[in-house]
Amino acid sequence: MLIGVDHGNKQIKTVHCNPFVSGLKQSVTRPFGQNVLRYQNTYYTLSTERIPYRKDKTEDDRFFILTLFALAGEIEARGAYSSEVQRIQLAVGLPPAHFGAQVERFTQYFRQRGVIGFEMQGKPYSIYIEDAACFPQAYAAAATMLHTLVEEPKAVILDIGGFTADYLLMKNGEIDLTSCDSLENGVILLYNKVRSKVNSELDLLLDEGDVDAILMGKKTQYPDAAIRLTEQMAQEFINDLFSTLRERMLDLQYCKVVFVGGGAILLKRQIETSGKVGTPFFVPKINANADGYEYLYRIETAGR
Repeated sequence: MLIGVDHGNKQIKTVHCNPFVSGLKQSVTRPFGQNVLRYQNTYYTLSTERIPYRKDKTEDDRFFILTLFALAGEIEARGAYSSEVQRIQLAVGLPPAHFGAQVERFTQYFRQRGVIGFEMQGKPYSIYIEDAACFPQAYAAAATMLHTLVEEPKAVILDIGGFTADYLLMKNGEIDLTSCDSLENGVILLYNKVRSKVNSELDLLLDEGDVDAILMGKKTQYPDAAIRLTEQMAQEFINDLFSTLRERMLDLQYCKVVFVGGGAILLKRQIETSGKVGTPFFVPKINANADGYEYLYRIETAGR
C-alpha cells in the first residue's frame, strides 16, 4: 500500500485524512481521551502544541510516532485495515535546500525497522515499511499540474509552509536547479512576530490558532486593534518575502507563480493584494505535497 506523508513543521498531512498538528504527548499509563496510540509500552496522544522546529527530524522518534498516527489514519480512511502484516511503501519529502544533505538519513529513518506493531484506540496494527522514497517539497505539490507549465517560459513554484518557504524556478517545464532554495520564512515566523507585537502593544495573549482565525476572517472576541495589527503584520510578512525573492532575481510580476502549502492558503488575500505577483495560481489542497509524493513514487517505480 502506497501512502504519502507530508511531515510539516506545523502539521502532518496525508491524502485522505484531515491534517493534524505536529505535536505529541507521551505517558507510561494510558491517558483519557481519543486517538491514543500505544507503541513499545508507551502511550502517545496528539497535542495542539507543535514540536519546536528542528531542521533534522530524525534526531528522535517523535516524527516516526507521528507517522504511525498518519499511517493508521490513512489505512482506516481507505477501508484497508487488516489484522495481517500490511506492507507499506512510504513516500515522504524534504525542503529543497535540505534535500541533498538529508535524503538518505530521512529515508533510512523509516526503513530497516522490521515489522512494526502498535495499537490505536486498542486496535492492533502490524505494518512493514518495505520501501521509503523522498521527494522535494514544492515540486511534489505542483507535480500533478506540471504538464500545464510546459509552455510557460518561466514559472515559480512557491510553497509557504510552517517554517520554510520553498521555491523552485521552472523554465519551459524543466526545473532550474540553480534557482531553488528554502527560506526560513514560514508562517511560524509570522506567528511569533504577531504574538510578540500584540502582547507588547495591546497586552493580549494570542496563540497560533487565534492568529489563524483572524487571518481567515473568522469571528473572534478580540478587539479591532488586534485584528488590524495582525492583518497589517501578515501583509508586511508577504511583502518582505516577495522582496527577498526579488533579491534572488525572481521577479514574480512577470511570470506565472504557483502557490502551494498551508501558508499560501492562509495568506491568499495578502498575496493577491500585494501587487507584487503578476499571475498567481493557487493549489487549494493543503495536502498537495502528500498527494504529489504518491504521484511521483508511482512514476519513479513504474519501470521496476
